[in-house]
Amino acid sequence: MSIPNAQGLHGTFPQRYPKTEWVVTNTEFQIPVPNDASNAANFNKPQNYYGMHTIIDAATMGIVCQIMLDENVDLTACDYQGKYSMSTSYNPEKGVTLAEYLAFDTDFLIVFHWERIRAALKAGKYKTISGIRVLDGLKGSDLTLRIPVPKNPHGINISPDGKYGVCSGKVSPTCSVVELAKIDEAFAGKIKPEKCVVAQPEIGLGPLHTTFDGRGNAITSVFIDSTNVKWNIDRAVKGEKKPHVHVLDISYQVGHIMATMAETKEADGKWLVSLNKISKDRFLNVGPLKPENEQLIDLTGEKLVIVKDEPAYIEPHDVIMVRRDLVEPKVKHRYNMSDHPMAVHKNEIIRKGNDVIVRMTANAPVYGFQEVKVKKGNKVTFYVTNHDEITDLSHGFNISNYNVNFVVSPYQTKSVTFTADKPGVHWIYCTNFCHAL
Repeated sequence: MSIPNAQGLHGTFPQRYPKTEWVVTNTEFQIPVPNDASNAANFNKPQNYYGMHTIIDAATMGIVCQIMLDENVDLTACDYQGKYSMSTSYNPEKGVTLAEYLAFDTDFLIVFHWERIRAALKAGKYKTISGIRVLDGLKGSDLTLRIPVPKNPHGINISPDGKYGVCSGKVSPTCSVVELAKIDEAFAGKIKPEKCVVAQPEIGLGPLHTTFDGRGNAITSVFIDSTNVKWNIDRAVKGEKKPHVHVLDISYQVGHIMATMAETKEADGKWLVSLNKISKDRFLNVGPLKPENEQLIDLTGEKLVIVKDEPAYIEPHDVIMVRRDLVEPKVKHRYNMSDHPMAVHKNEIIRKGNDVIVRMTANAPVYGFQEVKVKKGNKVTFYVTNHDEITDLSHGFNISNYNVNFVVSPYQTKSVTFTADKPGVHWIYCTNFCHAL
């Protein structure tokens, strides 16, 4: 899908309760809105650039609305009550250089009030920009609450008990612990937004993301220190400045981390994966572009214990870990042939003027046709259905010199269309090994 009025989508998160009706996502960059020739007068006026918090219908993937903001918005999360989404933000300065957008010492965790957003949409309190309903979430709007936190925060994660949001400091060595129950009071004007922050423990240099073990502890990735820091939330709330339980050196420059089931109320504190940005000396040197390093960590004891290093392709970015029993019953082992309306049961070649339609079965190790002849200039469409019943017996389909190459799983149908513009003999070959022949 395409999201107008936005650039650099970063944080994305689904509604948790009572079901996933909405998905929210953020724009990393502020831009002119609309960002087209009709608004050219603002192209060189960063003070008239805006960020967006976009709400998407989870069922249709259509855009419900956008909330216009004065800031760049980064990571996002949803609470466990279906009341709020919240996003870390920076650059209220509206700068376009590093020095400009790091000028202020304070940025914000922005909280979005879903009930008020629904009411504003129903009342028609929006502007339509680029075909999207855009609500005013700028400073002073009753749709948003800006909780001050140290400059340039990054991750926002909700504890499994639903009590706290942990906002990782990034440029600040702290995490800000936000008591979610206080957000209602702040929106009602009973307390100031800053009173929602109940602790700011010192974690390390460059805290980025936080996950949870379900036993009252948070684990925060610390980029500059190259550590994962396990710390106790209650001790932090009671005023302890360094409520560390254990500090684990990792290899190296960790970004995202995630513990098993930690984005649910069933966090089990068994495993954690650390997605590290740099591997340095951990693996065989394969050239200038090195693999990254993902580390699997045992969470079951008081100390964090590294179990395995695993090379990964560049920029491992975010992860979720859930129990296999939640996934396996929902995973297809084989397609239903009826899933595709053009599934092939009979091999045939249909010629209609300049169009050639090849409907072809595949049973390892052969295709339904041993030869297909077409004329130069014909528009050729192949429909290929894999008739093998054995799970995982997938077939490749490659046409030499035509940049055609795909894989068809058992009972699946795929198609490709191209113009036959290269006279000669062009082999069709099973590139995904499916038979010893």
